[in-house]
Amino acid sequence: MNPITMQIVADKYIKMALEEDINCEDVSTNAVMPHYKKGSVELICKADGIIAGLAVFERVFTLLDKDTKVVYNVKDGDAVQKSAVLAVVTGDIRVLLSGERTALNYLQRLSGIATYTNQIVQLLEGTKTRLLDTRKTTPGMRVFEKYAVRVGGGGNHRYNLSDGILLKDNHIDAAGGVRKAVEAARAYAPFVRKIEVEVENLNMVREAVEAGADIIMLDNMTPKQMAEAIVLIDGRAKTECSGNVTKENIQKITALGVDYVSSGALTHSAPILDISLKHLRVIDVD
Repeated sequence: MNPITMQIVADKYIKMALEEDINCEDVSTNAVMPHYKKGSVELICKADGIIAGLAVFERVFTLLDKDTKVVYNVKDGDAVQKSAVLAVVTGDIRVLLSGERTALNYLQRLSGIATYTNQIVQLLEGTKTRLLDTRKTTPGMRVFEKYAVRVGGGGNHRYNLSDGILLKDNHIDAAGGVRKAVEAARAYAPFVRKIEVEVENLNMVREAVEAGADIIMLDNMTPKQMAEAIVLIDGRAKTECSGNVTKENIQKITALGVDYVSSGALTHSAPILDISLKHLRVIDVD
C-alpha cells in the first residue's frame, strides 16, 4: 500500500483497531513482560493463498513502536504455500505481543480477499470480462479491502458515493423512471462523470439505452435475460452483471460476453487466509 495513503487514510483506522484491542492496557503482556526486552517472532502461513496487506501488518507494530523491524521473504501479490515463513518481526517483545492480534486480523482478512479474488480472476482468463468489487465492505475496512481486491487481480468499482454515479432501483423510483433519473443525473453531474444505471428487466434496458446511459448494470437477471439484454444494448453502452455472483456461478455469466462483472462476495464472503505469529524468542542484548 502506498506510504502516503497509509499515513493520510489508513493510519486512523489502524489506530482505532488498536484502541479497540488496547483501550487501557494489555494486562497479559504487562504481567509477563513488565520491562523492555528485545525479541523476534516468525510470520508463518498455514494455508496456500495470495498474500496481501504486509504494509498494514507492519504499520500496526510501528505505530506502537517506530523501531520495530520486519524482514520479509515475500511481497504483496505473491502466491504463498502452507508452512512458509513469510517474515520475521523484531522489536520490543511487549509490542510484538500487544500488536499481534490486530496485525494478524488485517493480514488474514486482506490475504483471504486477495486469494478469493484471484481464484475468480483465473476463471475469467481468456474472456473479455473484468472482475470488480462493490461497496459491500466491512465498515472501517474499505480502503484495505478494496486494495486487497486489486492485489488479487480484480478491479475496483466506485470507492464511495462521491466517486461515481450509479442509479439504482430506489434512485429510479425517486426520480419517476429510468429516463428521468438519467436526465437529472446528466443535468447535475460534471460532464466528466459517466452515468451507470441498474436495470432489472428488458423494458428498463431499452429505456436506459434510449436515455443515453454510459454503463448498464444487469442486476439479478437470468443468463437468458442477460443474453437478450446484451443483444438489445448492441454496444451502445458498457455492460455490467451483478447480483449474487460467486466463484461457483461466474462462468455461466462470463460466457455471455459482458464487459464487467461485480461481486460483493469478494469482500463480504471471502474466508480468511490462516496466518500466525509463532516461535517468539528473546534476543540477548549485551
